[in-house]
Amino acid sequence: MHADDLHRPLYVPDLLVNALNQTPERALLCLLDGSTLNVGQVRDTTSRFVQALRKLGVGAGTRVGLLSSNRPEVLFANNAVQLLAAIYIPMHPLGGAADHLHVVTDAQVEILIFDAQRYAERAAELARHAPGLRLLAFGPSPLAEDLCQLAGQCTPTPLVAPKVGPHDVIRLGYSGGTTGKPKALASVQRTGLTTLTLMLAEWEWPNPPRFLSCTPLSHAGAAMFLPTLLRGGTMLILPGFDPAAVMQAIQDNRINCVMLVPTMIYALLDHPRFSEFDLSSLETVFYGASAISPQRLKEAIERIGPVFFQFYGQAEAPMTVTVLRKAEHDVNDPRRLASCGRPVPWVHVELLDADNRPVPDGEPGEICVRGPLVMDGYRNSPELAAEVFAGGWLHSGDVGVRDPGGFLRIIDRTKDMIVSGGFNVYPREIEDILALHPAVSQAAVIGVPHPKWGEAVKAYIVLRPGQTAQAEELIALVAAHKGSFQAPKAIEFLDSIPQTAVGKPDKKALRAREQHGLGDISSYSQ
Repeated sequence: MHADDLHRPLYVPDLLVNALNQTPERALLCLLDGSTLNVGQVRDTTSRFVQALRKLGVGAGTRVGLLSSNRPEVLFANNAVQLLAAIYIPMHPLGGAADHLHVVTDAQVEILIFDAQRYAERAAELARHAPGLRLLAFGPSPLAEDLCQLAGQCTPTPLVAPKVGPHDVIRLGYSGGTTGKPKALASVQRTGLTTLTLMLAEWEWPNPPRFLSCTPLSHAGAAMFLPTLLRGGTMLILPGFDPAAVMQAIQDNRINCVMLVPTMIYALLDHPRFSEFDLSSLETVFYGASAISPQRLKEAIERIGPVFFQFYGQAEAPMTVTVLRKAEHDVNDPRRLASCGRPVPWVHVELLDADNRPVPDGEPGEICVRGPLVMDGYRNSPELAAEVFAGGWLHSGDVGVRDPGGFLRIIDRTKDMIVSGGFNVYPREIEDILALHPAVSQAAVIGVPHPKWGEAVKAYIVLRPGQTAQAEELIALVAAHKGSFQAPKAIEFLDSIPQTAVGKPDKKALRAREQHGLGDISSYSQ
């Protein structure tokens, strides 16, 4: 044994192997057909996928892309890639062709695993534009070998974790691209282990969790697998998010734990059949990824229960920079419901001004982070890394304020701030006020060019089913709270607000809408 092995930390592949080698008869994955896979079956299937991929040449450093809807094979492939020390490159199932091609070419993907039923056409298109890309399919396909069949031909062997180091790359993830071309972030073993540790230590899990997976398993959804396994829980996988199907699954399977993004929570609350379902088994609803309307969060707590737990992080510091625990959701305090919580004790968090100096409580500053959770940097972009790590901190791009109790409240993205007539306007604050109107389901605010003010505030509104509102009353509502200079100069009503692949309001798409003259400017005031 090498001397360094005596104190080498266990990384995620080690923990995965250890967990899959215990309690083999315990139920783990629940499938829609009513069948269940126990821990031993998941272990053996993972072994088969490891062997099949190894026979196809996958090993340390091989770049393996994945494009699939939710299905158990996503987890098996993900596990196998980790145990082969290959590099996993997830492609969001809701992403566009241009973004997918950018990921394949920029990350130099060598093998693309795709869902034969859902993504054959996209896989063929990517292969045409990326010579040398090898395709593997979940299921029979004329385009590629069937990975499931190949794995089924293998005999399970004991799982062995690879020997890895803290800076070994495990994943190339791509930002949502809301402000430009998606950026490549290299996740390493250190950040993977820290993310898992924080989720186990700081998140409020039921005991044991009966987790419903309806967010993409290729992305954050898969992050819930190992904590669920380690906590002795089970996971039910839905193909995707459908409000009625989610509520039916919660009721039928007595689900006590689910992860949602805010737009999913709104969709549940606004569904006409919401009252028909029994959601009383829920003990924890993890939510994050984008800002939530305090008014809608209050409604969710009143209608579903005090079960909501918020996590705040970003791809550069995954999942858990701050948390707002269930008991900290005070429905009588809108500012608390607008908070992303307090920093977890495993990271250093500070609010800094433009000169990287700490700001006093109550003053806006950029949320900046230090610690083992922080990424190593952007791939092949030292200039961007130098900018985001200025002053020895990870600059999140989120502007927040801290109250005397230590709770942070994000008031906006630095790049989304509107400068109107020389005044700083934070869209997040305007959106929260608009959501106070009983007819408003969602609001998104951007700055648009204005001949007098430089930028004007424009709000896009989605109304609740069967509700009506006039632009003038919404403008007056904001003016009453924030003054007329921050009130929208235009309101446009939409059936839905465009979303990025990760469920955030796509303000890049809204700005493009304005640039192409698609916006309704009839309500502009001078």
